[in-house]
Amino acid sequence: MAETANIIFIHAESMDGRKMGCMGHPALKNATPNLDRLASEGVLFRNAYTNCPVCNPSRASMWTGKYPNYRDCWNNHEGLRDGVQTWQDTLNASGYRTKAIGPIDYVYGKHSIRDRVGSWTRAAMIERPIVRTPLQMVVGPGEANQRDWQHTHNAMKEISEAAKSARPFWTYLTTGLVHPAFVAEQRHLDMIDTNAIDIPPLFGLAGTTNPAVRQQRILKNCDTEFSESMVREIRHIYFAMIAALDEMVGGVLQQVDDLGLADSTYVIFSSDHGEMAGEHNQVLKRNMFEASAHVPLIVRGPGVQHGVDVEDPVSLLDLYPTFMDMAGIDYANFSDRPGYAAALDGESLLSLLEGGKREQDWTMCEYHGDRVCTGTYMLRQGDHKLIRHVGFDSELYNLSRDPDETNDLVHQEPETVTSLETVLDANFDCEGIDARAKAYDRAEFVKWRETAIAEGIYETTMSHVYSGFDRQCIEDMRPWTKDDESKIEAWLEAA
Repeated sequence: MAETANIIFIHAESMDGRKMGCMGHPALKNATPNLDRLASEGVLFRNAYTNCPVCNPSRASMWTGKYPNYRDCWNNHEGLRDGVQTWQDTLNASGYRTKAIGPIDYVYGKHSIRDRVGSWTRAAMIERPIVRTPLQMVVGPGEANQRDWQHTHNAMKEISEAAKSARPFWTYLTTGLVHPAFVAEQRHLDMIDTNAIDIPPLFGLAGTTNPAVRQQRILKNCDTEFSESMVREIRHIYFAMIAALDEMVGGVLQQVDDLGLADSTYVIFSSDHGEMAGEHNQVLKRNMFEASAHVPLIVRGPGVQHGVDVEDPVSLLDLYPTFMDMAGIDYANFSDRPGYAAALDGESLLSLLEGGKREQDWTMCEYHGDRVCTGTYMLRQGDHKLIRHVGFDSELYNLSRDPDETNDLVHQEPETVTSLETVLDANFDCEGIDARAKAYDRAEFVKWRETAIAEGIYETTMSHVYSGFDRQCIEDMRPWTKDDESKIEAWLEAA
């Protein structure tokens, strides 16, 4: 490690970590040359995960090095409050020049009424959608991703200016790509091998025995079987969006090379969570299936092995302690300062990057927000993944034998379930965390409901939230019914 190493972190939005040429996806074999190059010059983590499969809690957790439940980051509305210190504060205090460019999306109170009410009322089991499947579009040259290109150019300019400074620098570039809506230019579509676009198993509610999974499909408006043609088009455009993102990564890598910074600069690429893109008959994220929870993670830099794949399960939580090691900072010097946690939850990846081993052999992801009906946890260890839905049946998958997660082994392999549950329960009070989150849901909803009723907007707002959008044409709105409200009242009385 260079004593004054620079750090560049490129952080995408909604990118399934399995969707790159370097990960062996055939449709993208010619579409991600820059990411593939980064992997060939560094370390590719083949089993990296988010710690929460939605934007704000994922980023809040990553930036603070603590699991989402530590600071009650339950949903997209509940981000970091004023006074919470992040890795950027640590780096600033240690002499680094830092710059964050793009939509950071980790602070409190920045998301919609749909995200709030939809999260607060999740346990009421309202069988109405609160989202719609985004329509896919092909646009003309230069009509897509203009804001992301501007962020990329700003990041390249910042790197150039920072390189002239006597201080080491940390530059963070985050993009809106590859978050839906599914929009791409034809030139990027042409980079995708259409014959290799994989169509995952498609199904609606048929065959769904887990009530928690069934409820999510209803809330996500994915309870009827998608057509193969729609899924093919969605995936084609989604893959093309990844190709567009790859070009932006290439611009940053070229800037690093042109400035002669490659030997003194770490470059990290990842994403906040994935995107279902038709898998399990769903779009968007908010669940623990691989398409939603698996993220890309590639690291290149001084002392990092070249062209090495790491199979160990890791997570975004590991980035904070990794940055500390890269920068030669002892976090213990900050642990007793206001706004900092006493310790970080992750484990530095530097040992794995340099050819060593890792102590922890598992990783955990949690979710307590909208479009699920209960607290959901994932534990990945070895080939197996356990998904726990509090109050409902769990799921178990062997990812080496069943990468599409179509064969739930929860009743076939009870010993494996017990083994993974032992690890999960030894490290997390899942029931207690779930109870805290649901108590928060109820308190926030009751407070908002009383105000909304007094203002005469309650039924209209609930109708909007549970018709798919915050705002929409009156023709598309479904009235809020007595049956809907009876479920709210039953939930409040039972809580």
